[in-house]
This record gives sequence, structure tokens and C-alpha cells, in this order.
Amino acid sequence: MNVVTRARYRARLAKGPADLSRALSLRQRCFRAEGPGGDDRDAHDALCRHLLVESVATGDIAACCRVLILRNGREVPTSYSALHYDLAGFSAFTDPLMEIGRFCINPDCRDPDILRVAWAALTRLVDRFGARMLFGCSSFAGASVSQHQAALAHLGANHRAPVQWAPGRKSGAILDLASLPINLTDPTAAVAALPPLLRSYLAMGGWVSDHAVIDRDLDTIHVFTGLEIAAIPPVRARALRALAAEIGLAGLSDD
Repeated sequence: MNVVTRARYRARLAKGPADLSRALSLRQRCFRAEGPGGDDRDAHDALCRHLLVESVATGDIAACCRVLILRNGREVPTSYSALHYDLAGFSAFTDPLMEIGRFCINPDCRDPDILRVAWAALTRLVDRFGARMLFGCSSFAGASVSQHQAALAHLGANHRAPVQWAPGRKSGAILDLASLPINLTDPTAAVAALPPLLRSYLAMGGWVSDHAVIDRDLDTIHVFTGLEIAAIPPVRARALRALAAEIGLAGLSDD
């Protein structure tokens, strides 16, 4: 297995139950901190590859996510996102896609290199599997609308999905982003309040659904997020691949 490294961190795909258990434990801490003991396990975990970002010095897990590889849009209904959003429009997408799910960073870690290493690893997976779109649910911690109102209003006013990929409404607990008062929003503060992974998506040309889902199970509010690989600005695409080259990636696989 090839390993992505950059100074203090490395990224690799989980291999075996022990690695998966570590990822699930971090997810439990990040998504279910107030819930009962156990781990954040669901039926989709068996379908996914699990990416770990670790401290080189200690081996402690700094971040993780799961990645579902889909051959084309007809397989999108098997994704986690399809539980919450009507993604019927994706059936026309003929190329491979990757769903990025349950992305979380250890609350004790504040180093921006963690996210950079994660994106380098995801870039290698995109190239390896020929993915032409990334998607997933971008989560805001806490299901209080008022807590995230400024950020959600900013998304609704500036980053809504193209018509052909706009998710339909499926969940029983939704928030129409257009209903939020954008005139009260400080754009700088709104962007700062976005989850780091979502900020990265948007910086590369990503977009979100026109509504958010209020997820009481995970105590989050999330928006469907998509990014067409072809839409990434060439300068940003070169930077991503340069980062992968800088950290010595010869390929990331679980072979």
C-alpha cells in the first residue's frame, strides 16, 4: 500500500478491522459526542474505502473520511446522500463519481496541513478511478438553524447547484436556503463559518443544494455538495497535483 506523507502527517487507506475501528471511533467523537457509547457505524461502511490521515510521529488519527466509488450516475441511489436527497437527475451522468462521506478532523488538531494531505490523497483516488464528480453531505455541527443561519444564507445566495444536478427534496426536515435573510449576512463571517471541507469544495467551483437537511440523528444540518472535476480551475488543479507530487505520491491504493 502506498502512503501519502507531508511533514507531520501521512494518509493511507484503512486496511483491516483495527484501522476501521479507529476511524469509527473518531467519527463517534465528532458526530455523536453526546450519544451513547459505541461507534458511528452504518450499512454504508462496508461499501466504502476509508481514508485515514495520521500523525507521523505518534500514529494518532488526525482525520478520516469514507469514499464510495460509483461507476456512473445510475449507481448514485446506493450512496448515503441518496437517503436524504432526491438524486434522480444524476442517472444521466455517464462517468465515475466519488462520494466523500463522514469527513472529520480530530478536534485536538488544528493544523491546516491535515486537510491538505487529505485532499492530496483524494486527488490520487480521483485520478486512479477516473472520477468526474465528487459529492457528499457537508455537515454543520449542531442542528440549530440560528447557529448556522448566516453561512446557510450565503450558500443559498451564491452557490446553488446547476439546474441539471440540483437535488430534489426527499427528507421530511428541510430548510429552504432561499428563505433565509441574506441582507443580514456579513459575507466574510459567513464564509469563515463554513466547514473547512465545504470551503475547499466551493473554492474549486463546487455547489450545494437549494435546501439543507436537519439531521437530528447526527445533530447536524447538512447540504448536498457537488464538484465536477472538469470545473476545477486549471491553476487549482495543477496545484493539487503538484501537492501530490511534492509529497511523493506514486499512487494511493488498497491493493
